[in-house]
Amino acid sequence: MKIFLTGPDGLLGSNLVRLLLEQGHEVRAFVFPGSISKTIDDLPIERFPGNILDKPSLKEAMEGCDAVIHAAANTSVWPTRSPNIWAINVEGTKNVIDCVLEHGINRLVHVSSASSFTHGSKENPGDENAPFGGDQYGLDYIESKYKGQEVILEAVEKRGLQAVIVNPTYMIGAYDSLPSSGKLLVNLAKKNLPGYTSGGKNFVYVKDVAQAIVNALTMGRVGECYIAGHVNLTYQEAFAIMAKVAQVPSPKLAVPDGLIRIIGWLSTIWGKLAKQDSPLNHATAKFSCESQYYTAQKAVKELDMPQTNIEMAIQEAYDWFVDNGYIN
Repeated sequence: MKIFLTGPDGLLGSNLVRLLLEQGHEVRAFVFPGSISKTIDDLPIERFPGNILDKPSLKEAMEGCDAVIHAAANTSVWPTRSPNIWAINVEGTKNVIDCVLEHGINRLVHVSSASSFTHGSKENPGDENAPFGGDQYGLDYIESKYKGQEVILEAVEKRGLQAVIVNPTYMIGAYDSLPSSGKLLVNLAKKNLPGYTSGGKNFVYVKDVAQAIVNALTMGRVGECYIAGHVNLTYQEAFAIMAKVAQVPSPKLAVPDGLIRIIGWLSTIWGKLAKQDSPLNHATAKFSCESQYYTAQKAVKELDMPQTNIEMAIQEAYDWFVDNGYIN
């Protein structure tokens, strides 16, 4: 099949491109004009410059494709509120839907986020039946990704869109050029993480997520969401594995929830006054104190999603960061 892919040069997109090529698909990559996409520059793909907010260029680029994977998104958590985040994650998604329907393409795989469902505990993790609870954080990223998901589901119901939604958790792996989620690993390897908070996340190998998405081109039920995750770990547990891979001491200091939240609010105020990025803000500080745990049982069963040992994912990410100069 000829696959049209938005967001081809991020962590997930870079792994998606490689997997699609390995499985014999042709890839047309929709790349933002002027973007530096070194993780896919040497791959045998068709590059089409454009912006998902420019519907005519999107429609032109999508012509002749058999299926669409929509992975492009604005994942910024700073500023916490931004019209651009809503534009890309919601209006851009509406444009993708329109173009898919106008071209008569019979499968769209939309990449959403596990944050569109309320998380749970290790004993009772969040699943696809959990309601949305992300509006408590004041982050446009979370709220806009949920809205984009709702737009997809509405088009399935009312316009006959043939779409499946995949909701990744916290992805780890190679080709994380920003870095994005791998920043935790980079900071730990550089001994820039003095401690850990009380919370945790669901961690997953990015190649497993990519496999679930590619499988969703022919598997899964139209109009259904699939949480693509794997193992629920506290930050203390996750940092211990990362430290083992990086061969550095694991952080020993347990940072009190109250202290990290105060730091988060102070960082938010400083960021606004100084007009500088503040990745630790009141919302991310709150996240760090929560157990954001999910189950991927549905994706494993219906999308045949692999569940690779997370240490292997961390090792692959670490090796890539070393090879590419992120870690000395």
